[in-house]
Amino acid sequence: MKSFPDEAEITVRGGAGGAGCVSFLRARHRPQGRPDGGDGGKGGDVILEAATGTRTLIHFKRRKIFQADKGGRGQSQDRHGRNASPLIIPVPLGTLVYHPETRELLGELLQAGERLLVAKGGRGGKGNAHFVSSRLRSPRFSQPGEPGEERKLRLELQILADIGLVGAPNAGKTTLLKALTASKARVGDFPFTTLSPQLGALFGDELQEPLILAEIPGLIPDAHLGKGLGHRFLRHIKRTRLLVMVIDLSGVDPKQPLARLKELDAEMTAFDPGLAARPRMVVLNKADLLSPDFPKETVVRAYEEADLRTFTVSAKTGEGISDLRRALWDTVPRLEIGPEVE
Repeated sequence: MKSFPDEAEITVRGGAGGAGCVSFLRARHRPQGRPDGGDGGKGGDVILEAATGTRTLIHFKRRKIFQADKGGRGQSQDRHGRNASPLIIPVPLGTLVYHPETRELLGELLQAGERLLVAKGGRGGKGNAHFVSSRLRSPRFSQPGEPGEERKLRLELQILADIGLVGAPNAGKTTLLKALTASKARVGDFPFTTLSPQLGALFGDELQEPLILAEIPGLIPDAHLGKGLGHRFLRHIKRTRLLVMVIDLSGVDPKQPLARLKELDAEMTAFDPGLAARPRMVVLNKADLLSPDFPKETVVRAYEEADLRTFTVSAKTGEGISDLRRALWDTVPRLEIGPEVE
């Protein structure tokens, strides 16, 4: 099974500093003048930069080691070696950088252009001109450049979306995403059709920035323990403004109408208790599959009595989608971006 490239471990190495120079000033009538060996240049730093041109961490699957350039060697006539340019590594917006063993958060790159220095280049060595003293008039040695810093990093991608679609496998999240947005996400009638978070843009009028929706792969019981796929992607909804809980209405037991929602809540709470406080709506999907005698009004009333704003839709036929789209636009822009919850 192909995994979603939302995490990677890499090694970064700052460039070594350039070596200092051993040199003596040469001039007519002065076969050996004063020491004039210049210092070596600084090695290049390694910097991560949040960039809009990349959406996943897939390129880190192919390349694991990143090495910055060395500094230039010092030269005669007190000339300093060239300082190496930093190595800039683009990463997607929403990348979190951790120490792979201690899990210490080293930084987060959320806005385009944000940078994080992850490995310093080595200092250049001093040339022999630095070592002249009253006791040592003609030093014939210099310093080598210092090695650059080397670190192992764990990168984790946290998709920054306004709305998170959460539900069990086959609740119809992908079809709903396609109905609400221009997403071309894959659709199927078997569990775990979605193996990675899918994104879509919900457009309003021309003056409004679109709302970004993220469909989270299906949650199953004990997902927080590592079962299924959804537990790997729950971190992507940590900063969403609104959670849309997608329930397959055709599979609801009218005697226990809230059971499916309680299962989803239990998994999210076990993963991170802070998610329980996130603003939410409920979408009861697949209304087109209901039998004529299904007590739809009773089920909807149960959710509304639980103080949940509820919409009954068929993402497949389009029933109720326009009302849901309008409600999202009326609600989400007024909500603050969700805080990071631990």
